[in-house]
Amino acid sequence: MPVTRSTRSDGCCLWWYSSFGSDFNYDFHVTLDESVAPVEYNFRDKGELEAAGMGWLAEGSSEQPGHSVFLRDGGRVFHTYSSYARGAEWFGGSYAFLDLTPLGRQEDWEEPKGRSDAGRGAVPNFLS
Repeated sequence: MPVTRSTRSDGCCLWWYSSFGSDFNYDFHVTLDESVAPVEYNFRDKGELEAAGMGWLAEGSSEQPGHSVFLRDGGRVFHTYSSYARGAEWFGGSYAFLDLTPLGRQEDWEEPKGRSDAGRGAVPNFLS
């Protein structure tokens, strides 16, 4: 099942997506179940987790904290950021997520002005 877009009724142009019912959480290693996918968490495989005293992550099935941010440019999608374990603690609300995205909150007070109008204006660009 694909990752699906949430319903927005406030007219905002930023869409939130849910991975519910998809294999996304296994692909990005936040749902851990060795019977479904090899265990890897916070950029450590099962052996490295065991060596670090975190072998319990490979026991059974569990959900672990993790966040990923993406940017879509036309038909291409770029994975721009991921944070796991203790790095995910500060995510308390939607503004924290928006502050991590390439275009931010898109509010009038943000600098530089007009950055959402020219989302690909930065150099180096995603093609380099």
